[in-house]
Amino acid sequence: MTATATAPARKTPAADAGRPLLEIRSLEKRFSLCGDFLEQLKFKGGRLVREQEYVHAINGVDLDIRRGEALCVVGESGCGKSTVARTVMGLLHPSGGEIRYDGTRIDDLSTKALMPYRRRMQMIFQNPYASLNPRMTIQQTLEEPIRLHHPDWSRQQVCDKVAEVMHAVGIAPDWGKRYGHEFSGGQRQRIAIARALAVDPEFIVADEPISALDVSIQAQVLNLLMDAQRERHLTYLFITHDLAVVEHFGTRVAVMYLGRVCEVAPTATLFATPRHPYTRALLSAIPRLEDDRPQHIRLKGEVPTPVNLPSGCVFHARCPHANARCREEVPALIATDGGARVACHAIEEGRLD
Repeated sequence: MTATATAPARKTPAADAGRPLLEIRSLEKRFSLCGDFLEQLKFKGGRLVREQEYVHAINGVDLDIRRGEALCVVGESGCGKSTVARTVMGLLHPSGGEIRYDGTRIDDLSTKALMPYRRRMQMIFQNPYASLNPRMTIQQTLEEPIRLHHPDWSRQQVCDKVAEVMHAVGIAPDWGKRYGHEFSGGQRQRIAIARALAVDPEFIVADEPISALDVSIQAQVLNLLMDAQRERHLTYLFITHDLAVVEHFGTRVAVMYLGRVCEVAPTATLFATPRHPYTRALLSAIPRLEDDRPQHIRLKGEVPTPVNLPSGCVFHARCPHANARCREEVPALIATDGGARVACHAIEEGRLD
C-alpha cells in the first residue's frame, strides 16, 4: 500500500451505513519465548536443531465495532483482552489476520502512513500513574498531541484547544502548571482522557481505564467517558473485567477465553440469556441480592496454558457439555437469536439451549 501522510477523509453517515468502523478478521498474536536466533539453537541427539516456543495470546479473533457504540471486551486475566486493544492501536504488530478501519486495512501500514489514523484513534491506558510523563507539566502533556497532529496551528490555537478539553473533563485551568505526581489517580485519569480528546478522535480504545482507581472515583470517570461519547459521537472499544461496568456502559459485549471470542451479543441479551457455557459461568459469579438468582457455576480444572493450546475448542477441558467434536474441531461464531453470535458446537447441534 502506498504510504501517504494526507489525512483520510471522514465519510458521511450515508456512506458509512451498514459498514463497521473497525473490522478485525482472524487476528492472531504470538510472543516468542525463545529469545533471538542463537538462543533458539539446541543440541539434541548430536544434531543442532532450532526450537521455537510461543505464547499464543490471540488466536483468530473476529470482531466488528459499529459507529457510535461501546463494545466491551470481557474475560479473565490473561485471555488476550489488552493484547487485542494494543494490536488494534498498532502498539503491537499482529502475527496474522487483518485490521480495517473505515474500510482501509491499517495493520500493514508504515509508521508514516498510519499517522493520519493516529489522530482518529486514541487510547486511554489502565494505569494513570504510568501513562503520564513525570517530566512534563499537564499543559505540556496536553499540548504534545495537538502540536504533533496540527503542526501548522499557532500558539494561541493550541492553548485554546487545551483549555477546551480541560474544561470538558472538569480540569481546573491552574492544573496546567503542575506535574502528574501532584494529582490523585482519578485526577490523573481525567488528564489522560483530556489528552485522548485533544485531537478530536472518533474512536477510543479504553484499556481497563477505571480498574486502578478507588471505587468512589470509578463512577465519576465512567460518567465522564459516557458524557464524552454522547457529546462527541465517539466509538469505544472498552476493555474490562468488571461485569457491573459492562452492564452499565456497554452497547454490545464480546466474551473472550484463552485468546478466542466465545460470544458476542447486545448487552441486554447477554445478561438476560447468556448462551456459551463459559459466559454462563462468568455471569453466575456476579454478586446479586435476588433470591431466585441462578446458582454459581463451578468450572472444573484450570485454565490451559497459552503456550500449548488445547486442540479444538479451547474451553472443552472445562466444559460439561464437551464431546469428541469439541476436542477436535475449533468452533466458529454462529448467529443465534437476539443478535448474538456464539462459538459453541453444543449450541450449533442443539445439545444446549
